[in-house]
Amino acid sequence: MATTLSVKRTHRLDIEGHPLGETLRNALIVTRREVRDSFRDWRIMAPILGLTLVFPMLAQGMTRIFTNFFVSNGAAPLIDNFLPLLPMIVGFFPVSISLVIALETFVGEKERRSLEPLLSTPLTNTELYVGKAFAAMIPPLMASYIGMGIYLGGLIFGAQQWRPELELIIQILILTTAQALVMVTGAVVVSSQTTSTRASNLLASFIIIPVSMLVMLESFIMVTNNRYVLWYIVVGLIVVDILLFSMGARIFNREELLGRAIDEINLKWAWKLFWGRLRGGPNVRTLADWYRYNVLPVLPTLRPAMVIVAICIVAIFVGGFVVARVRPDLQIPDSVAAGQTNLMNNFKKVIEFAGDNPHSVIAAVVQNGRVLLAATILSVFSFGVFGVFFAIVPFGIVGFLLGQPALAFLGIGTFAAAIVPHSLVEVPATVIAASAALRLGMIITRPPEGQGVWEAFVLALADALKVGIGIVLPLLVLAAIIEVYVTPHIVQMALGG
Repeated sequence: MATTLSVKRTHRLDIEGHPLGETLRNALIVTRREVRDSFRDWRIMAPILGLTLVFPMLAQGMTRIFTNFFVSNGAAPLIDNFLPLLPMIVGFFPVSISLVIALETFVGEKERRSLEPLLSTPLTNTELYVGKAFAAMIPPLMASYIGMGIYLGGLIFGAQQWRPELELIIQILILTTAQALVMVTGAVVVSSQTTSTRASNLLASFIIIPVSMLVMLESFIMVTNNRYVLWYIVVGLIVVDILLFSMGARIFNREELLGRAIDEINLKWAWKLFWGRLRGGPNVRTLADWYRYNVLPVLPTLRPAMVIVAICIVAIFVGGFVVARVRPDLQIPDSVAAGQTNLMNNFKKVIEFAGDNPHSVIAAVVQNGRVLLAATILSVFSFGVFGVFFAIVPFGIVGFLLGQPALAFLGIGTFAAAIVPHSLVEVPATVIAASAALRLGMIITRPPEGQGVWEAFVLALADALKVGIGIVLPLLVLAAIIEVYVTPHIVQMALGG
């Protein structure tokens, strides 16, 4: 047996050394087989064809209704902003329904007991993963393109006689493609890390929900005619595509998938596991022991996430500063600086009202804790992305304010005095909380060796909670005390009061 494993391992290393062209050729062998099987399965093709052919016709009917409504109510100029919305929706629905193909790429092979023969093929894990990922992408993208083509053709050659700009059509196609690839690559990663199609379908909500929210955001941007922002979203989606694809290829291991036990959702077992992780081992007898043996050891595991969060904070801070400098339409008018005396008097009243007030401490802790808690919950449904985003948004606002030319008239020293003292404590708390949220959101894509997805998630949730209770919450309380009892006096000294 040892000799057989040694020969197989050596053979695999030789295969891994193949150039990129040969790797793609080998991967396409799997792609052709998977696509052929998908087109033969009427249970897959029927809903795809239905959504591809029927939904664009329904969308055209809705377009005529809304167009007549706009015209009859004197809102005809809004029609050009409304028409690009439905192509994105028409392209989104076939991909969302066809996600089942991607979700069962690997775990479906295991349940059908067809995964074992793949172990005897000379394909590497990378070639197998790439081939199956391509196969999962082709049917949804074809359905999306055909559906958008039918809908756009109806608008261009139908009663609306819509004549969109070529750039808009290209933008919609690229945006839809990038979204489809994010959903498919994310689903392939989920499929490679779960042990049943039921579990993979359950985890599909972590893909559908954030992408649906993104589509709503894109719709708002389209209606407000700020379409240049969509190009930034395209760049972000492409980066996510590359990260998901490379991560999936790196962590996929078919032998591990075959030998992994079923992830059973046992609430009693999960609670015992969660409580044991939260409380600590037998060495924990006092609060000091809880910190020493249970809370502080979590911080080194958050180090990679902390680096990512810190980079994001610097990036959004610099971005806010640059936007305030290069966008005159977003700058505070100089007339505001002319009323510096009144502004300072109002600022003093606010400081006096908030300062030395215990209720202000509670309000500050509740506000910051609520934001970080929401960010943690959202990170579970977005692989940690929304957790980081909502945690770093205030830094972008600070950078935007700091970049205002009018701030020089109002006093940069006063601005710094109002922010820096409590930020010395609040910023580390935010970084730690966002890092724990990021780790919690990402844990399902790459559980530690020897742990299933459900077990890894429960343990990561316990780690996030004990860090939140033991470190983040005390830091937020300390930051609030400084903000209420120390910062106002520093600001008054800066104002000369």
